[in-house]
Amino acid sequence: MTLRRIVFAFLLVATSLAARAAQGEPDELLVRQAVERYLHGLKFNDVADFKAVFERDAKLYFVKKDGSAGQLTQEQWYKGFEGSAGKQEEGALAIVAIDITGNAAAVKVREDYPNAIYTDYLTLLKLPAGWRIVNKVYFGERRVKP
Repeated sequence: MTLRRIVFAFLLVATSLAARAAQGEPDELLVRQAVERYLHGLKFNDVADFKAVFERDAKLYFVKKDGSAGQLTQEQWYKGFEGSAGKQEEGALAIVAIDITGNAAAVKVREDYPNAIYTDYLTLLKLPAGWRIVNKVYFGERRVKP
């Protein structure tokens, strides 16, 4: 499947979900739509997808090798995608769990790449612009090669 067909299919699904949401579908569909766009951004190194779902001031948190807390701004994180923009990544990306209470949601995501596995915990808020990712906490581990 070409990139153009994948993007078209993604937009078709997103439009369908948005139409359902406008008809009163549950927030879970809207949260799932936002996170699927995030996953599409990861799969294709597409910063525009991230900007569409991340709140501008959202931060990314992780534990550094020395055990201290690490933090990235959106702009710092986006720079890591510049060299591979548009390139399709190998691996499976999936939503593991969604928990919604009122206008707050938490989503667990698993990114299973050939050389590493990442687990993301995304926090979303329902804002006037829709469900937006306001923070990301992640854990990554390299695969041990036999």
